Formats: sequence, C-alpha cells, structure tokens
Amino acid sequence: MTAQITRWGNSQGVRLSKKVLELAGMQMNEEVDVLVENGRIMLEKIHRHQTLEERAAAYGGKLGPYEEYDWGEPVGREVW
Repeated sequence: MTAQITRWGNSQGVRLSKKVLELAGMQMNEEVDVLVENGRIMLEKIHRHQTLEERAAAYGGKLGPYEEYDWGEPVGREVW
C-alpha cells in the first residue's frame, strides 16, 4: 500500500485507511509513539494500563460477582 504526504493545516500528514488501522490494532484518535530510525518513520501503539473505572465501564459498570458462589460440600481435605 502506498500513501502520500499532504499538507494538513500548517503541518504535513499521511492518511491511513480504516483497514490499515484495524490490521495494526489501532483506532481513531488513539495516541501513538512516533519513532524515526534509519530514514523510517514508525508509528507504535502505546500500551497503557487501564484504570479500574475504565475496566468496569467495559463490562457495563460491574466490577465482579456480587454474591458468593456455592461450591457444594467438601469432597477431600479442603478447609471451609
């Protein structure tokens, strides 16, 4: 795939197709690291840890099971 460097306001930019972003595991408005090495410009996805609130939002606000689970009667040497 090829792309063209074009003017974007007072800067220059390269447009990436939705398919390219999907293949890279990236999405719109996501921040990336820009690395320049040996005449190459590389964009790298930034891996950051999610906050507890962000993780909960991904599961509809639920942080985990809210009631105890009954595993049944002991069958070996478990201590209850």
